Amino acid sequence: MAGWMWLRCVLGPHLQRIHRSPDQSRPEGRAGRGGWNYQPRSLEKHTDSILSWASALWSLSYYSSPLLLCYLYRKGYICSSKLVPVSQYVGTVLVCLLGVACLRGWGRWKNSEYFQFISILEETKKNHTPANKKKLRCYDFDFSHWPSDFSWSEVSSPKLSKAGVSLLKPEPRLRGAADSVLNSVRTLPCHIISFLIAHSFGRRMLYPGSVGLLQKAMRPMLQQGMAKLIEEFDGQRNKLVACDGNEIDTMFVDRRRDGGRNGQTLVICCEGNAGFYEVGCMNTPLEGGYSVLGWNHPGFGGSTGVPFPQNEANAMDVVIQFAIHELGFQFSDIVVYAWSIGGFTASWAVMSYPEIQSLVLDASFDDLLPLALKVMPDSWRPLVQHTVRQYMNLNNAEQLLKYQGPVLLIRRTRDEIITTTGPEDVMSNRGNDLLLKLLQFRYPKIMTDEGIRVVRQWLGASNHLEEASVYSGYEVDDDWCVSVLQSYQADRDVLFPWSVGEDMTLEGRRQLALFLARKYMRNFETTHCTPLPASEFHSPWRL
Repeated sequence: MAGWMWLRCVLGPHLQRIHRSPDQSRPEGRAGRGGWNYQPRSLEKHTDSILSWASALWSLSYYSSPLLLCYLYRKGYICSSKLVPVSQYVGTVLVCLLGVACLRGWGRWKNSEYFQFISILEETKKNHTPANKKKLRCYDFDFSHWPSDFSWSEVSSPKLSKAGVSLLKPEPRLRGAADSVLNSVRTLPCHIISFLIAHSFGRRMLYPGSVGLLQKAMRPMLQQGMAKLIEEFDGQRNKLVACDGNEIDTMFVDRRRDGGRNGQTLVICCEGNAGFYEVGCMNTPLEGGYSVLGWNHPGFGGSTGVPFPQNEANAMDVVIQFAIHELGFQFSDIVVYAWSIGGFTASWAVMSYPEIQSLVLDASFDDLLPLALKVMPDSWRPLVQHTVRQYMNLNNAEQLLKYQGPVLLIRRTRDEIITTTGPEDVMSNRGNDLLLKLLQFRYPKIMTDEGIRVVRQWLGASNHLEEASVYSGYEVDDDWCVSVLQSYQADRDVLFPWSVGEDMTLEGRRQLALFLARKYMRNFETTHCTPLPASEFHSPWRL
């Protein structure tokens, strides 16, 4: 038994922090559960440092291997006479590292805190009971060793196809059989280059949070954020297994027992392209008293995989299934809140599960392609178009139009990320296009050329004073607008698009266009990455 536990200590995960159990009494003068960072003893500390350096060197060698192999080949080192002694050196180093790992395991075995942790981890893997899960949640350690808490296979999802959940695909152009074959041969080089771009620097440019070096740099901040969520908000960390096999790292804060009205609503948060739930947009609904479920993109934090659109949607699907089947919420209790690129998974969620209560999109865009074209050379335009549409088709607006429920868009008036020119040009903000596409689909008779013109004039306002000036200039009567829309809804009770405004005067359509624009979008006078205050997080407007 002792030998087995020593082996488990050798192969066990890094332990970062120990959280005080919810059942333990709190120290006087301290709020929350409290906790402390795990302190390894001298032997474990030094051996772990050696193994960390070895891991870093291996990563550096792996990523630089193409250049390194070219250099060695040109110098004539890739031959049997040279490789045999090199392999002997490598073998010796590996044996030494194995010895170092064994010494680290010995140091862990002699540390009572680590020994207690590894005992609880092994017991939880054998018996995944609520009592054992509660004990294990008192430890912050490598998430790859965390037992699975929920899997998509536990429920039958109607959204699954061969590759996972279904996505909207660009409509193929109709071609003759011979033309199609010739076109495929002609465009084969473009397909190959697009694949290489998407799976190398393209994906990392789009989702920099999936880069290991950035995650290492942010690790202290992420650990601090994790400790806050668990110790101050009594958060529960869970591992979900998506239909593609990716393990999704989630955090749930339950406010239903607090008695507040907001606590009965679950806000599912979708982070940005360099955001993590530990330090991301979860904090906004938490400050508002909501129950909150945060999750990390595939390849972010403890989540495995890579953040391509299919993997992203698969992850979002299992998060929703977990909220319904494990946490006990109804679709009508769920609000999906997304920041920036998280708008893709959020719009996919409400498209695929239209029963969801409402959607809030903060600093999001309508389509990735215009933003990708902005940062790439003009000569690359055809290649960028093909790469985005084939591998990174974040078509937020197209998905959003499939949803019938309440929507709130939050636009950052000094946004420097989702503008196609610069932050000083508020009209180049792609959030404008998202609003216009939504209004044109839902209210086509109101959003005629004149309706679009007055809404664009309103969107051109960069602050609340200019916005109010445009609104009052057209003498918008809010009460009249509400009565017109309510009367239309009561008489017909139809799905969007509505034909309201069909037999209306030009002045009436202008008023309705501005009224709807202000109800569907709120301005926030700040930059893209400024955290949204709880005071700016509102439920979307509904009749």
